[in-house]
Amino acid sequence: MSQRAAPALRCVVFDLGGVLVRICRTWQEACARAGVHSHDDLATPEMIAARRPLRDAYETGRLSCDEFFAAVAATTDGRVSPWEFRRVHEAWVIGEYPGVRDLIAAIHRAGLSTGVLSNTNHSHWQDLAAGVASLVHHPHASHLLGVAKPDLDIYRAFERASGFEPAQVLFFDDLPDNIGGAGAAGWDAALIDHAGDTAAQMRDALHARGVRL
Repeated sequence: MSQRAAPALRCVVFDLGGVLVRICRTWQEACARAGVHSHDDLATPEMIAARRPLRDAYETGRLSCDEFFAAVAATTDGRVSPWEFRRVHEAWVIGEYPGVRDLIAAIHRAGLSTGVLSNTNHSHWQDLAAGVASLVHHPHASHLLGVAKPDLDIYRAFERASGFEPAQVLFFDDLPDNIGGAGAAGWDAALIDHAGDTAAQMRDALHARGVRL
């Protein structure tokens, strides 16, 4: 985890799931929340790998919601319907982590800009964009940018849209690959433990960089 002098920092950028918003971490957890039978064999590494290209296409805007649910259902030999997949998908986002709204407000009071850079999709973004993502100055989502983390192009797309240079950005994400992508783009980046107090972790990381909130 690299650190830069505080004067260079101008924008704090957050991932959503696992950083600002608690999400389901497994298929079984999401099915339980949705009231849908999980068919545990659908969560094997092989089945997850089979669905990954569909998820990637959905999160980069190349599949509509209906196309995605139908395509994913087709991988289950009829055991899970498109409607049931939609229910599971809609249950995936649980809610905001405690303290994140206060943290964003404190960052703004400190004179810094904020942003969101999230791998997400149209269905989830409708709620997230009206929720915690509406609090930041520069909200950006993979399905709208047409590229996903950790591809270098998504970090460059954020820079172009926001006007910030790499050395001016501090990025929080809960996935090591995305932190690695941000580092390759020249961003300062801090890995967040989604199972802990995410707001406290981010506050500590900002303090370590000389930002007093």
